[in-house]
Amino acid sequence: MSALWTSAEIATATAGVALTPFGVTGISIDTRSLKAGDLFVALCAARDGHDFVADALAKGAGGALVSRIPDGVAQDAPLIVVEDVQTALEDLGRAGRARMGGQVIAITGSVGKTTTKEMMRAALAPLGRVHASVASYNNHWGVPLTLARMPRDSAYAVIEIGMNAPGEIAPLARMARPHLAMVTTVAAAHLEAFGSLEGIAHEKASIFEGLEEGGIALVNADVAQSAILYDTAAAHAARIIRFGSSPDADACLAEAQVIEDRTVCTLRMGDDTRLFKLNAGGRHLALNGVAVMASLAALDCDLALGALGLASWRAVTGRGTRESITCRACIRAQSR
Repeated sequence: MSALWTSAEIATATAGVALTPFGVTGISIDTRSLKAGDLFVALCAARDGHDFVADALAKGAGGALVSRIPDGVAQDAPLIVVEDVQTALEDLGRAGRARMGGQVIAITGSVGKTTTKEMMRAALAPLGRVHASVASYNNHWGVPLTLARMPRDSAYAVIEIGMNAPGEIAPLARMARPHLAMVTTVAAAHLEAFGSLEGIAHEKASIFEGLEEGGIALVNADVAQSAILYDTAAAHAARIIRFGSSPDADACLAEAQVIEDRTVCTLRMGDDTRLFKLNAGGRHLALNGVAVMASLAALDCDLALGALGLASWRAVTGRGTRESITCRACIRAQSR
């Protein structure tokens, strides 16, 4: 397997010092999931990652990104020594983004981020090599980690961006530099940090601040705060697409038929009508699918292949599935 990064490339990107030459095929921040050949990034969070560098190297890590040589690690170990590991990870993420010549899509929203990201991954899969965030890696370390892990020959990247407090989304969006960015919806998540849905909408809309020149913004036309999203998009995007169920939306969910555990959707974009299928039941999922298909159309992708890929999407464990709950009191009443 060819190297994802060489030590020289990492040192250049992070302004670090390589103690010895090496190459890595992946990047890990957790020794429990580390694979042989990974670069172990010794972040300091709940635990100091430097305490696990020796273990990471013993498990086959190709190298480690550190701010000091940890106890028990040789002076000539495959290390990149930097001033601050979190900053270095961010710099490596920017370098990963800079060398990628494909199209980048960024997704945020109060709900539906991860589901829409996985739908987008599935829809793009028939069109080229896709790199996407793992799980819900969407915060200050998750976004740069995703960008740093991105193979340089990726045709598409799908980056999920989240927030817990004001001012978090815009810097991550500027790091990702998407060609297309979307806000899935606005809801009362993290309301205590923003005070109102309008405050949440302003923060979510800041994803558009990271758009590349000529970038495209997707705005949910169904939410009450859509004007806030639209106004921010207008300041940064070359093109705005409004998606939703209202007839005047640019990408309109004209119909959604839930048939057992499937949803058959009719999408109308101007004079063009398209059908696509989801392997899960729910109108809310259909709206996410509309956003995905509208994104593909905006990026001039083959919509027939995109719909085929989208049909292969499966709901992430714990998301988008339908469960039957049996009421014990009802069972007892029926048995009498």
